[in-house]
Amino acid sequence: MILGIDQIDRNQWEGLLESSSTATFFQSEACYEFYDSLSFMDPFVFAVADCGQLKGAIIGYVQKEKNPIKQFFTKRAIIPGGALLADDISGESLRELLDACKAGLRKKAIYIEMRNFNDYSAHRDVFDQCGFEYCPHLNFHINTSSMDVVQENLGKSRKRDIRTSFRDGAEIVENPTLDDVRSYYSILKNLYAMKVKTPLFPFEFFEKLFVSGLGIYRLVKVDDEIVGGTLCVAQKGKALYEWFACGKDGAFKSIFPSTVATFSGIKYAALHGFPLFDMMGAGKPSEGYGVRDFKAKFGGTLVEHGRFLHVSAPFFYSIGRLGVKLLKMAK
Repeated sequence: MILGIDQIDRNQWEGLLESSSTATFFQSEACYEFYDSLSFMDPFVFAVADCGQLKGAIIGYVQKEKNPIKQFFTKRAIIPGGALLADDISGESLRELLDACKAGLRKKAIYIEMRNFNDYSAHRDVFDQCGFEYCPHLNFHINTSSMDVVQENLGKSRKRDIRTSFRDGAEIVENPTLDDVRSYYSILKNLYAMKVKTPLFPFEFFEKLFVSGLGIYRLVKVDDEIVGGTLCVAQKGKALYEWFACGKDGAFKSIFPSTVATFSGIKYAALHGFPLFDMMGAGKPSEGYGVRDFKAKFGGTLVEHGRFLHVSAPFFYSIGRLGVKLLKMAK
């Protein structure tokens, strides 16, 4: 039986988050409510129950663009973390859930993309049968069961960069102000404009994560100036997820803001009972990716949990991909 947001038993939802091997913060009710609070997101939930017991849920959003032409060609449904599935979900229930997701989003999005943070290999055949193509995508998982483990796995160059950064004046801002977050956003926005070449969420996203307390900000300061930072979210007892990180790298001789920022997130995870630090993506295996090289030196395990892609409008999807390619090629 397919359930809408108003039909889901909240206790069962929480219970599934605690028991599922595919659970992440991004499938939680708190995350859904955060999406729902944003003016530029249209969130959705699809869920399936079997004999009255919740067996799976898909939580994500369709981003609203201000430009109607851009919205028409780029409307996409993003499902961070992938599907939340009971470990004993049947193939029939999963097919029912995926078919409901496709039907519910067909007129709202050109394509649906599930960005998996866990292993879905046991369900690959069902996803394929339902029209969700598996696309290889890498990630790094860092063991943060203790600081001893973190230090043992950390690369030598990273240890050196962290040591010299703190020696020469870098500080971690553990309880930033909203103005500090605004300075951090300015650095991140410049990074996306100059290097990443993909759209960044408006400041509203970062402000509401700050105000709600869902966002864990660890910012880097040098001489009273914010020079970088990381933004993380947490799944209690399971993982800390690094959603965004940036820094004014190259602005100092021996201070490495991005390295210090990410390390501060890793340290936070180790000291606050999160056994895993999820770096949320390291690109496609077939493509060179500078960020992957950066992340590799923190001593994590390279994993490939991939993404599931369903294209409901192939023509417009092709046009959108071309537009993104041209944007990234532009200087």
